[in-house]
Amino acid sequence: MSTKPKVLLIATLDTKAVEAKYVRDNLEAQGVEVLHMDPSIRRSVKPGAEITPEEVAGAAGKTIQEVRDLGHEGKCQAVMMEGATKLALALHAKTPLSGIIGIGGSMGSSLVSTVMQAMPYGLPKVLVSTMASGFTQPFVGAKDITMFNPVCDIAGINSITGDVYRNAAIAVAAMAKHYEPKKASDKPIIAMGTLGTIDRCTVRVRKSLEDKGYEVLVFHTLGTGGQALDQIVSERDVIAVIESSVVEHNDFLNNGLCSAGPNRSKAALAKGIPVVIAPGNADFMVSGPPEMAERQFPGKRYHIHNKALTAVRTEKEELTRLAQHLAGLVKEGKSPVSVLVPLQGFSHHDSPEGHLHDSSLCPVFYNAAKEAMPASVKVESFDCHLNDEAFADAIVQEVLELIKA
Repeated sequence: MSTKPKVLLIATLDTKAVEAKYVRDNLEAQGVEVLHMDPSIRRSVKPGAEITPEEVAGAAGKTIQEVRDLGHEGKCQAVMMEGATKLALALHAKTPLSGIIGIGGSMGSSLVSTVMQAMPYGLPKVLVSTMASGFTQPFVGAKDITMFNPVCDIAGINSITGDVYRNAAIAVAAMAKHYEPKKASDKPIIAMGTLGTIDRCTVRVRKSLEDKGYEVLVFHTLGTGGQALDQIVSERDVIAVIESSVVEHNDFLNNGLCSAGPNRSKAALAKGIPVVIAPGNADFMVSGPPEMAERQFPGKRYHIHNKALTAVRTEKEELTRLAQHLAGLVKEGKSPVSVLVPLQGFSHHDSPEGHLHDSSLCPVFYNAAKEAMPASVKVESFDCHLNDEAFADAIVQEVLELIKA
Protein backbone atom coordinates (compact mmCIF):
# COMPACT_ATOMS: atom_id res chain seq x y z
CA MET A 1 0.00 0.00 0.00
CA SER A 2 1.30 3.44 -0.91
CA THR A 3 2.42 5.66 1.94
CA LYS A 4 2.12 8.80 -0.17
CA PRO A 5 -0.48 11.41 0.88
CA LYS A 6 -3.73 10.73 -0.96
CA VAL A 7 -5.48 13.57 -2.78
CA LEU A 8 -8.98 13.23 -4.18
CA LEU A 9 -9.33 14.90 -7.59
CA ILE A 10 -12.91 15.65 -8.65
CA ALA A 11 -13.35 16.54 -12.31
CA THR A 12 -15.66 15.41 -15.09
CA LEU A 13 -13.90 13.56 -17.89
CA ASP A 14 -16.76 14.14 -20.31
CA THR A 15 -15.99 17.88 -20.41
CA LYS A 16 -12.73 18.46 -18.47
CA ALA A 17 -10.49 15.53 -19.50
CA VAL A 18 -7.54 17.67 -20.66
CA GLU A 19 -7.59 19.82 -17.52
CA ALA A 20 -8.02 16.80 -15.24
CA LYS A 21 -4.99 15.03 -16.74
CA TYR A 22 -2.90 18.19 -16.46
CA VAL A 23 -3.80 18.63 -12.78
CA ARG A 24 -3.22 14.94 -12.11
CA ASP A 25 0.22 15.04 -13.75
CA ASN A 26 1.19 18.04 -11.62
CA LEU A 27 -0.10 16.41 -8.45
CA GLU A 28 1.83 13.22 -9.12
CA ALA A 29 4.94 15.25 -9.92
CA GLN A 30 4.66 16.63 -6.39
CA GLY A 31 4.76 13.13 -4.93
CA VAL A 32 1.14 12.56 -3.92
CA GLU A 33 -1.16 9.69 -4.83
CA VAL A 34 -4.20 10.77 -6.85
CA LEU A 35 -7.65 9.23 -6.64
CA HIS A 36 -9.81 10.67 -9.39
CA MET A 37 -13.59 10.83 -8.99
CA ASP A 38 -15.46 11.40 -12.25
CA PRO A 39 -19.05 12.61 -11.73
CA SER A 40 -19.71 12.94 -15.48
CA ILE A 41 -23.28 12.69 -16.71
CA ARG A 42 -23.00 12.97 -20.49
CA ARG A 43 -20.73 9.97 -21.10
CA SER A 44 -18.25 7.66 -19.43
CA VAL A 45 -14.63 7.84 -20.57
CA LYS A 46 -12.53 4.67 -20.69
CA PRO A 47 -9.94 4.18 -19.44
CA GLY A 48 -11.28 6.53 -16.85
CA ALA A 49 -11.03 7.58 -13.24
CA GLU A 50 -10.58 5.41 -10.16
CA ILE A 51 -14.15 6.32 -9.19
CA THR A 52 -16.43 6.18 -12.23
CA PRO A 53 -19.70 7.94 -13.03
CA GLU A 54 -21.44 4.58 -12.65
CA GLU A 55 -20.16 4.31 -9.07
CA VAL A 56 -21.13 7.89 -8.26
CA ALA A 57 -24.68 7.34 -9.51
CA GLY A 58 -24.85 3.96 -7.78
CA ALA A 59 -23.97 5.49 -4.42
CA ALA A 60 -27.12 7.60 -4.80
CA GLY A 61 -29.25 4.57 -5.64
CA LYS A 62 -29.47 5.01 -9.41
CA THR A 63 -27.79 3.77 -12.57
CA ILE A 64 -25.99 6.32 -14.69
CA GLN A 65 -28.57 5.77 -17.41
CA GLU A 66 -31.37 6.54 -14.95
CA VAL A 67 -29.58 9.76 -14.10
CA ARG A 68 -29.29 10.70 -17.75
CA ASP A 69 -32.93 9.85 -18.34
CA LEU A 70 -33.96 12.52 -15.84
CA GLY A 71 -33.38 14.97 -18.68
CA HIS A 72 -32.82 17.95 -16.40
CA GLU A 73 -29.35 19.19 -15.50
CA GLY A 74 -30.38 20.27 -12.01
CA LYS A 75 -32.00 16.94 -11.14
CA CYS A 76 -29.09 15.00 -12.62
CA GLN A 77 -26.66 17.14 -10.67
CA ALA A 78 -28.50 16.57 -7.40
CA VAL A 79 -28.16 12.78 -7.76
CA MET A 80 -24.46 12.98 -8.60
CA MET A 81 -23.87 15.38 -5.69
CA GLU A 82 -25.44 12.90 -3.31
CA GLY A 83 -23.42 10.00 -4.65
CA ALA A 84 -20.15 11.93 -4.81
CA THR A 85 -20.52 13.11 -1.22
CA LYS A 86 -21.29 9.61 0.09
CA LEU A 87 -18.34 8.10 -1.75
CA ALA A 88 -15.92 10.83 -0.65
CA LEU A 89 -16.90 10.45 3.00
CA ALA A 90 -16.60 6.66 2.79
CA LEU A 91 -13.22 6.95 1.08
CA HIS A 92 -11.95 9.37 3.69
CA ALA A 93 -13.13 7.08 6.50
CA LYS A 94 -11.32 4.13 4.93
CA THR A 95 -8.15 5.61 3.45
CA PRO A 96 -7.98 8.50 4.76
CA LEU A 97 -7.46 11.49 2.47
CA SER A 98 -4.92 14.28 2.92
CA GLY A 99 -6.50 16.75 0.49
CA ILE A 100 -9.16 17.42 -2.15
CA ILE A 101 -8.92 19.40 -5.38
CA GLY A 102 -11.65 20.04 -7.91
CA ILE A 103 -12.15 21.83 -11.23
CA GLY A 104 -15.39 23.28 -12.53
CA GLY A 105 -17.59 25.97 -13.92
CA SER A 106 -20.79 26.80 -12.09
CA MET A 107 -22.15 23.24 -12.25
CA GLY A 108 -18.90 21.50 -11.43
CA SER A 109 -18.13 23.98 -8.67
CA SER A 110 -21.51 23.29 -7.09
CA LEU A 111 -20.83 19.56 -6.98
CA VAL A 112 -17.21 19.81 -5.84
CA SER A 113 -17.98 22.38 -3.13
CA THR A 114 -20.87 20.26 -1.85
CA VAL A 115 -18.44 17.40 -1.33
CA MET A 116 -15.88 19.70 0.27
CA GLN A 117 -18.43 21.20 2.64
CA ALA A 118 -19.18 17.70 3.93
CA MET A 119 -15.53 17.03 4.77
CA PRO A 120 -13.90 17.91 8.10
CA TYR A 121 -12.37 21.27 8.90
CA GLY A 122 -8.62 21.31 8.41
CA LEU A 123 -8.54 18.85 5.51
CA PRO A 124 -7.01 20.85 2.60
CA LYS A 125 -9.62 21.80 0.02
CA VAL A 126 -8.78 23.61 -3.24
CA LEU A 127 -11.34 24.47 -5.92
CA VAL A 128 -10.33 25.89 -9.32
CA SER A 129 -13.52 27.61 -10.42
CA THR A 130 -14.73 30.17 -12.92
CA MET A 131 -16.93 31.42 -10.06
CA ALA A 132 -13.92 32.39 -7.93
CA SER A 133 -13.98 36.05 -8.99
CA GLY A 134 -17.71 36.43 -8.44
CA PHE A 135 -20.18 35.42 -5.76
CA THR A 136 -18.23 32.79 -3.82
CA GLN A 137 -20.41 32.41 -0.72
CA PRO A 138 -22.53 29.52 -2.05
CA PHE A 139 -19.37 27.55 -2.80
CA VAL A 140 -17.25 28.32 0.26
CA GLY A 141 -20.14 28.46 2.73
CA ALA A 142 -18.86 28.04 6.26
CA LYS A 143 -15.98 25.74 5.35
CA ASP A 144 -12.25 26.28 4.84
CA ILE A 145 -12.25 26.07 1.04
CA THR A 146 -9.59 27.84 -1.05
CA MET A 147 -10.74 28.98 -4.49
CA PHE A 148 -8.46 29.66 -7.47
CA ASN A 149 -9.65 31.83 -10.35
CA PRO A 150 -8.57 30.30 -13.70
CA VAL A 151 -9.09 33.75 -15.35
CA CYS A 152 -9.96 32.15 -18.69
CA ASP A 153 -12.75 29.65 -19.13
CA ILE A 154 -12.00 26.02 -18.33
CA ALA A 155 -11.45 25.17 -21.97
CA GLY A 156 -8.10 23.54 -22.45
CA ILE A 157 -4.66 24.54 -21.23
CA ASN A 158 -3.16 27.89 -22.19
CA SER A 159 -0.41 30.16 -20.89
CA ILE A 160 -2.73 31.56 -18.20
CA THR A 161 -4.82 28.60 -17.05
CA GLY A 162 -1.79 26.28 -17.13
CA ASP A 163 -0.13 28.38 -14.44
CA VAL A 164 -3.32 28.46 -12.35
CA TYR A 165 -3.89 24.70 -12.51
CA ARG A 166 -0.24 24.01 -11.69
CA ASN A 167 -0.27 26.46 -8.78
CA ALA A 168 -3.47 24.91 -7.43
CA ALA A 169 -2.02 21.40 -7.72
CA ILE A 170 1.21 22.43 -5.99
CA ALA A 171 -0.76 24.19 -3.26
CA VAL A 172 -2.96 21.23 -2.37
CA ALA A 173 -0.03 18.79 -2.69
CA ALA A 174 2.07 20.87 -0.29
CA MET A 175 -0.80 21.10 2.18
CA ALA A 176 -1.48 17.37 1.84
CA LYS A 177 2.12 16.50 2.63
CA HIS A 178 1.95 18.45 5.86
CA TYR A 179 -1.64 17.65 6.80
CA GLU A 180 -2.00 16.32 10.32
CA PRO A 181 -5.57 15.64 11.43
CA LYS A 182 -6.12 17.34 14.74
CA LYS A 183 -7.49 15.33 17.58
CA ALA A 184 -10.42 16.75 19.45
CA SER A 185 -9.37 19.35 21.97
CA ASP A 186 -8.94 18.05 25.49
CA LYS A 187 -10.28 21.39 26.72
CA PRO A 188 -14.01 22.12 26.94
CA ILE A 189 -15.04 24.32 24.00
CA ILE A 190 -16.99 27.58 24.14
CA ALA A 191 -18.06 29.36 20.93
CA MET A 192 -18.48 33.13 20.74
CA GLY A 193 -19.28 35.77 18.11
CA THR A 194 -17.58 39.12 17.67
CA LEU A 195 -16.82 42.10 15.43
CA GLY A 196 -14.10 44.70 15.82
CA THR A 197 -16.68 47.08 17.28
CA ILE A 198 -16.96 44.94 20.45
CA ASP A 199 -13.41 43.62 20.46
CA ARG A 200 -12.55 45.04 23.88
CA CYS A 201 -15.33 42.98 25.39
CA THR A 202 -14.81 39.71 23.56
CA VAL A 203 -11.02 39.70 23.91
CA ARG A 204 -11.36 40.04 27.69
CA VAL A 205 -14.02 37.32 27.78
CA ARG A 206 -11.90 34.98 25.68
CA LYS A 207 -8.73 35.50 27.70
CA SER A 208 -10.56 35.09 31.00
CA LEU A 209 -12.13 31.81 29.91
CA GLU A 210 -8.86 30.55 28.43
CA ASP A 211 -7.16 31.28 31.75
CA LYS A 212 -9.78 29.04 33.36
CA GLY A 213 -8.97 26.12 31.04
CA TYR A 214 -11.47 26.52 28.22
CA GLU A 215 -10.85 26.64 24.49
CA VAL A 216 -12.74 29.62 23.06
CA LEU A 217 -13.59 29.63 19.34
CA VAL A 218 -14.32 33.19 18.18
CA PHE A 219 -16.28 33.80 14.95
CA HIS A 220 -16.49 36.99 12.86
CA THR A 221 -20.23 37.56 12.63
CA LEU A 222 -20.64 38.91 9.12
CA GLY A 223 -22.97 36.17 7.88
CA THR A 224 -20.83 33.13 7.16
CA GLY A 225 -19.10 33.56 10.53
CA GLY A 226 -22.32 32.90 12.40
CA GLN A 227 -23.14 30.01 10.08
CA ALA A 228 -19.72 28.52 10.83
CA LEU A 229 -20.34 28.95 14.56
CA ASP A 230 -23.61 27.06 14.27
CA GLN A 231 -22.01 24.32 12.19
CA ILE A 232 -19.21 23.84 14.71
CA VAL A 233 -21.81 23.64 17.48
CA SER A 234 -23.63 20.93 15.53
CA GLU A 235 -20.49 18.93 14.78
CA ARG A 236 -18.43 19.24 17.93
CA ASP A 237 -18.84 18.94 21.66
CA VAL A 238 -19.30 22.64 22.42
CA ILE A 239 -20.41 23.17 26.02
CA ALA A 240 -21.63 26.79 25.82
CA VAL A 241 -22.25 29.61 23.33
CA ILE A 242 -21.87 33.34 23.92
CA GLU A 243 -24.04 35.21 21.42
CA SER A 244 -22.28 38.51 22.00
CA SER A 245 -22.75 39.89 18.47
CA VAL A 246 -26.31 39.95 17.14
CA VAL A 247 -25.77 41.93 13.93
CA GLU A 248 -26.54 38.84 11.83
CA HIS A 249 -29.99 38.66 13.41
CA ASN A 250 -30.53 42.37 12.83
CA ASP A 251 -29.54 42.01 9.20
CA PHE A 252 -31.80 39.00 8.71
CA LEU A 253 -34.75 41.00 10.01
CA ASN A 254 -33.91 44.13 8.00
CA ASN A 255 -32.33 42.78 4.82
CA GLY A 256 -28.83 43.89 5.76
CA LEU A 257 -25.70 42.51 4.15
CA CYS A 258 -24.66 40.29 7.03
CA SER A 259 -27.70 38.11 7.46
CA ALA A 260 -26.94 34.53 8.47
CA GLY A 261 -30.48 33.43 7.69
CA PRO A 262 -33.48 32.40 9.79
CA ASN A 263 -31.73 29.47 11.48
CA ARG A 264 -28.92 31.46 13.06
CA SER A 265 -28.40 30.41 16.73
CA LYS A 266 -30.77 27.46 16.49
CA ALA A 267 -28.01 24.85 16.66
CA ALA A 268 -27.06 25.58 20.26
CA LEU A 269 -30.63 26.18 21.39
CA ALA A 270 -31.82 22.91 19.87
CA LYS A 271 -28.91 21.03 21.40
CA GLY A 272 -29.75 22.33 24.84
CA ILE A 273 -26.34 23.75 25.70
CA PRO A 274 -26.07 26.96 27.77
CA VAL A 275 -26.37 30.22 25.85
CA VAL A 276 -25.58 33.74 27.04
CA ILE A 277 -27.00 36.52 24.86
CA ALA A 278 -25.57 40.04 24.95
CA PRO A 279 -26.80 42.63 22.40
CA GLY A 280 -23.39 43.45 20.96
CA ASN A 281 -23.76 45.40 17.71
CA ALA A 282 -27.53 45.61 18.12
CA ASP A 283 -27.14 49.35 17.52
CA PHE A 284 -26.63 48.98 13.78
CA MET A 285 -27.49 47.15 10.59
CA VAL A 286 -24.96 46.68 7.79
CA SER A 287 -25.47 48.12 4.32
CA GLY A 288 -23.12 48.76 1.41
CA PRO A 289 -21.62 52.09 0.26
CA PRO A 290 -23.37 55.29 1.48
CA GLU A 291 -25.53 55.68 -1.62
CA MET A 292 -26.80 52.12 -1.16
CA ALA A 293 -27.47 52.72 2.53
CA GLU A 294 -29.44 55.87 1.78
CA ARG A 295 -31.61 54.02 -0.74
CA GLN A 296 -32.12 51.01 1.49
CA PHE A 297 -32.65 52.86 4.77
CA PRO A 298 -33.87 56.40 3.92
CA GLY A 299 -33.89 58.89 6.76
CA LYS A 300 -31.73 56.77 9.06
CA ARG A 301 -28.60 57.82 10.89
CA TYR A 302 -25.54 56.06 9.54
CA HIS A 303 -21.77 55.83 9.84
CA ILE A 304 -19.45 55.08 6.89
CA HIS A 305 -17.36 52.23 8.27
CA ASN A 306 -15.31 51.95 5.08
CA LYS A 307 -15.94 52.46 1.36
CA ALA A 308 -17.78 49.13 1.12
CA LEU A 309 -19.76 49.05 4.37
CA THR A 310 -22.07 51.48 6.14
CA ALA A 311 -23.40 51.01 9.67
CA VAL A 312 -27.06 52.11 9.84
CA ARG A 313 -28.41 53.07 13.28
CA THR A 314 -31.21 50.89 14.67
CA GLU A 315 -34.08 52.71 16.34
CA LYS A 316 -36.86 51.66 18.69
CA GLU A 317 -38.74 49.60 16.09
CA GLU A 318 -35.72 47.54 15.03
CA LEU A 319 -34.52 46.96 18.59
CA THR A 320 -37.96 45.82 19.73
CA ARG A 321 -38.27 43.46 16.78
CA LEU A 322 -34.77 42.10 17.44
CA ALA A 323 -35.62 41.31 21.08
CA GLN A 324 -38.84 39.59 20.04
CA HIS A 325 -37.03 37.58 17.36
CA LEU A 326 -34.39 36.37 19.80
CA ALA A 327 -37.11 35.47 22.29
CA GLY A 328 -38.86 33.44 19.61
CA LEU A 329 -35.69 31.46 18.97
CA VAL A 330 -35.21 30.85 22.68
CA LYS A 331 -38.80 29.62 23.07
CA GLU A 332 -38.26 27.06 20.30
CA GLY A 333 -35.10 25.70 21.95
CA LYS A 334 -34.34 23.81 25.11
CA SER A 335 -31.21 25.59 26.36
CA PRO A 336 -30.69 27.39 29.63
CA VAL A 337 -30.40 31.01 28.51
CA SER A 338 -29.39 34.29 30.14
CA VAL A 339 -29.71 37.73 28.54
CA LEU A 340 -27.31 40.44 29.76
CA VAL A 341 -27.97 44.01 28.62
CA PRO A 342 -25.58 46.97 29.10
CA LEU A 343 -27.48 50.26 29.30
CA GLN A 344 -24.72 52.60 28.11
CA GLY A 345 -24.13 51.31 24.59
CA PHE A 346 -23.92 48.18 22.46
CA SER A 347 -20.72 48.73 20.40
CA HIS A 348 -17.93 51.19 19.74
CA HIS A 349 -20.23 52.97 17.27
CA ASP A 350 -22.73 53.31 20.13
CA SER A 351 -20.30 55.00 22.51
CA PRO A 352 -19.22 58.59 23.25
CA GLU A 353 -16.23 58.00 20.96
CA GLY A 354 -18.39 56.55 18.20
CA HIS A 355 -20.72 58.03 15.62
CA LEU A 356 -24.08 56.40 16.41
CA HIS A 357 -24.21 56.80 20.18
CA ASP A 358 -27.69 56.87 21.69
CA SER A 359 -27.85 55.29 25.13
CA SER A 360 -31.54 56.21 25.38
CA LEU A 361 -32.21 53.25 23.07
CA CYS A 362 -30.49 50.61 25.21
CA PRO A 363 -33.44 50.38 27.65
CA VAL A 364 -35.73 49.82 24.66
CA PHE A 365 -34.02 46.52 23.91
CA TYR A 366 -33.85 45.60 27.60
CA ASN A 367 -37.55 46.23 28.20
CA ALA A 368 -38.56 44.41 25.03
CA ALA A 369 -36.40 41.42 25.96
CA LYS A 370 -37.74 41.42 29.51
CA GLU A 371 -41.28 41.29 28.16
CA ALA A 372 -40.72 38.79 25.34
CA MET A 373 -38.37 36.24 26.89
CA PRO A 374 -39.79 33.16 28.64
CA ALA A 375 -40.11 33.44 32.42
CA SER A 376 -37.30 30.89 32.84
CA VAL A 377 -34.79 33.20 31.14
CA LYS A 378 -32.76 35.58 33.26
CA VAL A 379 -32.78 39.09 31.74
CA GLU A 380 -30.43 41.44 33.62
CA SER A 381 -29.35 45.02 32.94
CA PHE A 382 -25.99 46.62 33.76
CA ASP A 383 -25.24 50.34 34.12
CA CYS A 384 -22.18 50.26 31.88
CA HIS A 385 -21.11 49.99 28.25
CA LEU A 386 -20.78 46.62 26.52
CA ASN A 387 -17.05 47.21 26.04
CA ASP A 388 -16.46 47.97 29.73
CA GLU A 389 -14.45 45.44 31.70
CA ALA A 390 -17.28 45.04 34.19
CA PHE A 391 -19.64 43.82 31.49
CA ALA A 392 -17.11 41.36 30.05
CA ASP A 393 -16.56 39.97 33.53
CA ALA A 394 -20.32 39.63 34.01
CA ILE A 395 -20.51 37.53 30.81
CA VAL A 396 -17.72 35.26 32.05
CA GLN A 397 -19.39 34.80 35.42
CA GLU A 398 -22.76 34.03 33.83
CA VAL A 399 -21.29 31.47 31.41
CA LEU A 400 -19.50 29.69 34.23
CA GLU A 401 -22.65 29.61 36.33
CA LEU A 402 -24.74 28.18 33.50
CA ILE A 403 -22.11 25.54 32.74
CA LYS A 404 -21.91 24.56 36.39
CA ALA A 405 -25.70 24.34 36.68
